[in-house]
Amino acid sequence: MPITDYLRRNAIQYADEVALVEVNPEKAEPRRITWRDYDLIEGSTAPAFRHEITWRVFDEKANRFANLLISRGIGVGDKVAILLMNCLEWLPIYFGVLKSGAVAVPFNFRYTSEEIKYCIDLSEANMLVFGPEFIGRLEDIVPEIQEGRLLVYLGDDCPPFAEDYRELTADCSSTDPHVPICDEDDAAIYFSSGTTGFPKAILHNHMSILHAARCEQAHHSQTHDDVFLCIPPLYHTGAKIHLLGHLLVGSRSVLLRGVTPETIFQTISAERCTVAWLLVPWAQDILLAIEEGRLKLEDYQLDQWRLMHIGAQPVPKSLVSKWKEIFPHHDYDTNYGLSEGMGPGSVHLGVENIHKVGAIGIPGYGWQAKLIDGTGAEIHDMEATGELCLKGPALMTCYYNNPQATEESMVDGWLLTGDIARRDEDGFYWLVDRKKDVVISGGENIYPVEIENFMAANPAIKDVAVIGTPDARLGEICTAIVELKPEAAGTTEDDINQFCLGMPRYKRPRKIIFAKVPRNATGKIEKPALRKQYGAENLVDRENQS
Repeated sequence: MPITDYLRRNAIQYADEVALVEVNPEKAEPRRITWRDYDLIEGSTAPAFRHEITWRVFDEKANRFANLLISRGIGVGDKVAILLMNCLEWLPIYFGVLKSGAVAVPFNFRYTSEEIKYCIDLSEANMLVFGPEFIGRLEDIVPEIQEGRLLVYLGDDCPPFAEDYRELTADCSSTDPHVPICDEDDAAIYFSSGTTGFPKAILHNHMSILHAARCEQAHHSQTHDDVFLCIPPLYHTGAKIHLLGHLLVGSRSVLLRGVTPETIFQTISAERCTVAWLLVPWAQDILLAIEEGRLKLEDYQLDQWRLMHIGAQPVPKSLVSKWKEIFPHHDYDTNYGLSEGMGPGSVHLGVENIHKVGAIGIPGYGWQAKLIDGTGAEIHDMEATGELCLKGPALMTCYYNNPQATEESMVDGWLLTGDIARRDEDGFYWLVDRKKDVVISGGENIYPVEIENFMAANPAIKDVAVIGTPDARLGEICTAIVELKPEAAGTTEDDINQFCLGMPRYKRPRKIIFAKVPRNATGKIEKPALRKQYGAENLVDRENQS
């Protein structure tokens, strides 16, 4: 049963109910409005741009795009690349691709011209749908990508090298084409984050997408009355699968652009959001804004907010502890996953296991997990570390056009994640670090995530990243890049070193650098960029170990 069947059902069962809302504070100047539609306080400030569509309109838009594709000879097995910022049209286009039988290929909106061309060629895309933010990047490569490929533009003032999306779909039928689709058919290609060089293309079938959505709904018990706040980019499996968990029950989702603690709380309050998936930096920014008095809880209606969950990167235990102090009524969950497993949920903490905060959790709905050693043998000893491996219905089919990488990562139906973990006596998995990020100092394996989690508890530190940098005597040493909170600007290296005395001597950073910690659009620390910046990119050939 494809995920598109749920959209069809919602278009009938909840036809005139709101399916998607786009809120964009950056699109226009804020204005003073009354909250009569929400029964909130009159005279509050709200984002000026807000647009919504119903389930019927969502389905009709998807049908129009599907019929456009079919009219242009694009169908089963063909590839349609999507290069858009989050917007109301994003998901109808995605579902339109699936309804046509073609394969949806979302692109990271941070891709350079070179990366766009690389991913178009690797995925063998027949069409590219793009927005105004990407005209300049595409102009540089149009001669190389245009031949035999349809370029479709979504926005005002269509460039001469593309066709206009609105004009193309205006005359297309809104009737469902009902292309036969089965669970094993190819559905989508997602790309790895690119932290190991150019990204790999990850192919998923329809069963993979549906199981991931069911896994999300099983973990967080969404009902039709829930409202999901979606902030991360939709090109990423995490944001989309959390949203699809809500689609299964026909509940509304809100797409927010322009992320600050204030806009997050405004939107949760105004839209009556009950579930929000945050990345670590956003949660940190919210806690800091509350601590500094810039964000006052009494200014917002938050009683309906029941669940905050985090994924995409290790979550400091201190962050969750502080969150629960401020929001004791919130359920909390940690979600672990990879694009190769269709995103979050292959391992998760579980809202009932708050006493295990710090762990990534237990195998998710329909998933199995195990640890292996360097020879591939399964590890059964409690607390021993090994590579985390996963098996489940949402695993990728393969790395598209890369059989060697597929063979290296998929062994007997198990995905080798490249993450080092341990399992405690209760069966909970604890992430130790990425295999490629391990620092080998004087022959000792040191796991940066453990150090980062410890240092994150320092009240002066806003963010921290630990990498290995060259050392003539030890081979490499742990270097901590520390981003301080604004009010802690006077904190010194000696202050940080004093705090780190709480760690075993061999784990303490040998060098402290005060600088901003770079993170990508999904919140992951960009350690390759840090290694390059601080002269450690050639220390070990880590970039080929994942």
